[in-house]
Order: sequence, then C-alpha cells, then structure tokens
Amino acid sequence: MKTKGLIFIISAPSGAGKTTVIKNFMKRHKKDFVLSISVTTRKPRKNEKHGRDYYFISREKFKKYIKTGKFLEYAKVLDNYYGTLKSTVLNSINKGLNVIMDIDVQGATQIRKKIPDCITIFLRPPSLKELKKRLFKRKTETEEEAKKRINLAKKELKEQKKYDYILTNKKVRDVVDTLEAIYKYEKIKNNYKI
Repeated sequence: MKTKGLIFIISAPSGAGKTTVIKNFMKRHKKDFVLSISVTTRKPRKNEKHGRDYYFISREKFKKYIKTGKFLEYAKVLDNYYGTLKSTVLNSINKGLNVIMDIDVQGATQIRKKIPDCITIFLRPPSLKELKKRLFKRKTETEEEAKKRINLAKKELKEQKKYDYILTNKKVRDVVDTLEAIYKYEKIKNNYKI
C-alpha cells in the first residue's frame, strides 16, 4: 500500500524570503515534492508566469470557484484573493507525493482545520527593519502597497506561535537545511504511525 504524501505549509510575511527558500528546497526534491500553485486575482509581477508562479484569474472566476467548492482554502489578502485548489493537493498526496504550499496565515488556519496532520512552518524575517528593507528593495509594489504589507506583516507575526515550526530567515541555505531536517523527521514520524 502506498503511503500518502505529506503536506508542508509555509507561511511568511511578504518579503521574508519564502519564495526563495521554497525554490531552493524544491531543487533538492524535484521527484518527491510538488509545489502547490495558488490561484490569485492579483496582477502578475514582472517575471511571474501564469501556471508557474500563480494561476492568475479574474475576480468573477475566483468567486465562481468559491461557489462550486473548488478551494481547499482561500482568503482575501489586502485587495486580492488567493486560494488553493483541492484537486491539486489531494491528487498529489494520494499518489504518495509530498506537497509544499506557499500560503498565508488565513489559509494555513483553514487547512489545519480540514487536514490536522499537515506540517506548518512559519518563516519570519530577522527583524521588521530587515523586512522593510527587503520590501522596498525589491520594488514590486508601490510605496503605499509596501506600507500595507508591513502592517499586515505585524499582524501575521502574531500568528507564528500556532505553527509547528518557526524559522528565522537570516541565511537561505541555513533555512533550507533546517527544512531538510524537518522533512526527514516528519517522514520517519509518518512512516511509524500505528
């Protein structure tokens, strides 16, 4: 009998380095992990591609997906909607593949209620000062949007205690190595459940 895959949820304030950490972790696990690609109503940033970074859809289509129960979780973050398709996650774990999800704290709370044995990891920046520096340096948002993200980050940081693991992103390599250790531990723990 094939063992079900694990679900890893990684949440972090915008600018904490979550995307970079996940990309580096996925380079090591191309065969045993699938990245769950979220659906969003926000506009693509420079260098983002539909189907690789997100599925970019209209608000109307997103609301239709809500009504038809296609989401495992969804939330409105600032002025846009984000969601995770049920089919993507459940099909993968039933095939024995592990799923890594890049979702916000609202989404993590929803999934934790539906799938209590998911593994939740909160990635925090070394400091709020560093987070501000990163957000303004990347220049993907207007100054007003960056300020909104910083205010949201303050709220999200209060949620970190609800996660199984809390990692501080000082050096990407160290965080990826720690994720590797968490994966090995959780895999062993999952295989010995009675």
